Amino acid sequence: MKVAQGTIGRVFVLRLEDGDRLPDCVERFASERGVRQGFCAFVGGVASGRIVVGPEDSVTMPPVPVLLGLVGAHEAAAVGTIFPDEQDQPKLHMHATFGRGESVRTGCIRPGIDIWTIGEFVLIELLGTDLVRKRDASTGFELLSPR
Repeated sequence: MKVAQGTIGRVFVLRLEDGDRLPDCVERFASERGVRQGFCAFVGGVASGRIVVGPEDSVTMPPVPVLLGLVGAHEAAAVGTIFPDEQDQPKLHMHATFGRGESVRTGCIRPGIDIWTIGEFVLIELLGTDLVRKRDASTGFELLSPR
């Protein structure tokens, strides 16, 4: 286990609108406002997009992601974090659950999802942890690591 202690800074509430794309719009917002690290939550509607729903198997490294397309409006709830990557750019890592009718899907939104009508996004800035997402050679994942 790796641990970093910090404090809470600013709190932002964003009303995402029809057609806004996650993670792009939040990463752009964080860059413009100088938010380097944070905790995020999202509720709202999603029109379309793709999510990562797991690796093809649990053994192959780096893993081969399984992608799933979302078709039609879905209700969504998500949590995540935002930290800089090795190029010092904000990078959102967020997992969400999507529901439509009796179908429910859960996955990582990294490939991109488009907002349907409205999305409410809360970003709580974290200060003093000085972590960065560094690519791990064996897994291919960008893991939180001390700068």
